[in-house]
Amino acid sequence: MDSKTSILYVDDEPINLMLFELNFKSKYHVITANNAKEGLHVLEKNPHIPIVISDMKMPEVNGVDFLRSVKEQFPQCSCFILTGFDITPEIQKALREHIILKYLSKPFVIHEINTAIQSALN
Repeated sequence: MDSKTSILYVDDEPINLMLFELNFKSKYHVITANNAKEGLHVLEKNPHIPIVISDMKMPEVNGVDFLRSVKEQFPQCSCFILTGFDITPEIQKALREHIILKYLSKPFVIHEINTAIQSALN
């Protein structure tokens, strides 16, 4: 049996999903979704996923709103926002409310993401 920790990564850009999976599949079981609705569907089928990382800017539902829904339905999940943009007041509020544990920047730094995931798991 595979003992790798499962991670859900949600991003509306296929290239980002592919790059994330390529960079982290050796260490984690990476599951991807290309929007918030699909991400919630994945969690409904796999409620044991402990880590959820989401892009901020997505059509229909942004990353903070998606992660707010995740925390309401799956409070055990550790959530992170990954974005190429600066921290917004909305992201700051989500950090204060413990919706997200950490703001991660794009282009992503593998070491930074690994450290954040490991600290959330411990």
